[in-house]
Amino acid sequence: VILVGDIDRGGVIASVAGTHLILPEEDRRMIVGYLINKFRGDVSLFDDGIKAIENFTGWRCFGVVPWLKAATRLPSEDSVVLERLASGEKRALKVAVPMLSRIANFDDLDPLKAEPQVEVVFVPPGQHLPEDAGLVVIPGSKSTIGDLLRFRENGWDRDLLAHRKRGGHVVGICGGFQMLGRVVRDPDSIEGSATETEGLGLLDVETVMEPEKTVRNVSARSLQFDLPLEGYEIHLGRTTGPDTQRASTVINGADDGAVSADGKVSGTYLHGLFSADAFRAKFLENLGVKGGGIDYRAEVERALDEIAAELETHLDCDAIFGLAR
Repeated sequence: VILVGDIDRGGVIASVAGTHLILPEEDRRMIVGYLINKFRGDVSLFDDGIKAIENFTGWRCFGVVPWLKAATRLPSEDSVVLERLASGEKRALKVAVPMLSRIANFDDLDPLKAEPQVEVVFVPPGQHLPEDAGLVVIPGSKSTIGDLLRFRENGWDRDLLAHRKRGGHVVGICGGFQMLGRVVRDPDSIEGSATETEGLGLLDVETVMEPEKTVRNVSARSLQFDLPLEGYEIHLGRTTGPDTQRASTVINGADDGAVSADGKVSGTYLHGLFSADAFRAKFLENLGVKGGGIDYRAEVERALDEIAAELETHLDCDAIFGLAR
């Protein structure tokens, strides 16, 4: 085991030394050394820190990794990063994403964030959805009913209705799709004590939670633009109702999702919806953004290559690979 210390949050010397101190002896023996991550500035300034850690722990340092700008172009790993996301410069389209308390799979938004003309704004609790957003995306949730209740407590339901009256578009993904319906029912109390909760009412559908969970990779197609999609499903519940007659996608040969009568509100169970470059370009063009559809996967691969080159420069890779052998 190599322990990784994040210096960006501060107190890394105490963190590494403290970990050494509190670990059971059996676990401590598994650790062969450590490395420091996200260092800004002149690395030689941390020489004394390395000596202090070594003197206290006896562990060797395998390297000090600088702050890697290319890492911001990788898919977001967990919701911790949402604490630090901020809106950028003015762009052709602003996409507002309410930060649900149990938000899940929010890396669905990463391809949109990578588009040069798109600004994705994650809206924290207590703040209003921006009035100049052209699109609101309600992401997945680990607890649809719980997040639906919090959605109302934040007043986002009123903001969303105002957004619709201004002609704005709305996309709900997985749990976000379920919230857009008339009602969410949980007769078996799978998510909690509430067995029925009123939805946001922007789609004429209803969802019933069921014990069996759908988890699968899928092939899919956009019905609106007749373009291929790919991604995965991971959800509880079955959604039915009149608006499902206007399906948004086809997943593994079966209709999925729903679209409002005016075409401006849609929902789907497909995670990875925006990853398909041709679909994303057409989708953005429909919202007035020309020239979208960058090669998102190629951008991720380039970022990985840049990061790998930096790591080879700053880490003792021979020693690390030697441990693996």
